[in-house]
Amino acid sequence: MKIHPVEAGNFKLDGGAMFGVVPKSLWQRTNPADSNNMIDMAARCLLVENGDRLTLIDSGMGKKQSEKFFGYYYMDHKYDLDSSLKKLGFSRDDITDVFLTHLHFDHCGGVIQKSSRGDYFEPAFAKAKFFSNSNHWNWATDPNDREKASFLSENIQPIKESGQLNFIDQKADYHKANEMDFDILFVNGHTEKMMIPHFSMNGKTFVYMADLLPTAGHVPLPYVMGYDTRPLLTLDEKEKFLDKAATNGYYLILEHDPNHEIITVKHTDKGVRHDKTFTFNQIFN
Repeated sequence: MKIHPVEAGNFKLDGGAMFGVVPKSLWQRTNPADSNNMIDMAARCLLVENGDRLTLIDSGMGKKQSEKFFGYYYMDHKYDLDSSLKKLGFSRDDITDVFLTHLHFDHCGGVIQKSSRGDYFEPAFAKAKFFSNSNHWNWATDPNDREKASFLSENIQPIKESGQLNFIDQKADYHKANEMDFDILFVNGHTEKMMIPHFSMNGKTFVYMADLLPTAGHVPLPYVMGYDTRPLLTLDEKEKFLDKAATNGYYLILEHDPNHEIITVKHTDKGVRHDKTFTFNQIFN
């Protein structure tokens, strides 16, 4: 098995929303804001090679939204899925599976595109199976008012209509490799049944953090996003996960941190804290 980063386009989000009740004087030390209080964000997807299977995990925002929409997020089109896949020697048609950690637009927008005539939406990966889970799918297709702006019907309904949608058959909060080539941790603080992939490779455990840990600046326990639907549950899920990650030396792959691709964490007298930072090249080349 091989894993690669796939950059799908950097953007910005409000720093206050990203750090919830934590004062700006604290969070700006690790995630400095611009004059509009916006902080830099990555959309670092993951590509998993395993035999004849080529799995893309998450897909960024995609390209189909209006310039006005992208303007809200200061979208940087320096990176996109096509150019990032090309650098790795692949194209969209090579993707056999698309695994979506959850269905917020910055994680799943790239799986659906406008048709060549621009008159309907279609899968951007015509030959792939799409994977979600039934509890999260139901949550996303009948959204609460808090998350409604993050679950866009043009990203979600065409997946079902394509006939390419598959559900992970969840058997426990920690789901051993079955439908996918990796283990999955299910968490519920950010949104219902978000899926966190775990990879065992060469004696090491790599974890793709999605929105359980968006950036290295979110390692301290109280640093929880204002976007989370159940922040106290996130606090508990983070504490349990980070304790395990520090104890077992997990390598944490950060989806949204533009400056830290992979980090480790350690136990300190102040709790679990950021330890070391690595690039993919340092670990895998």
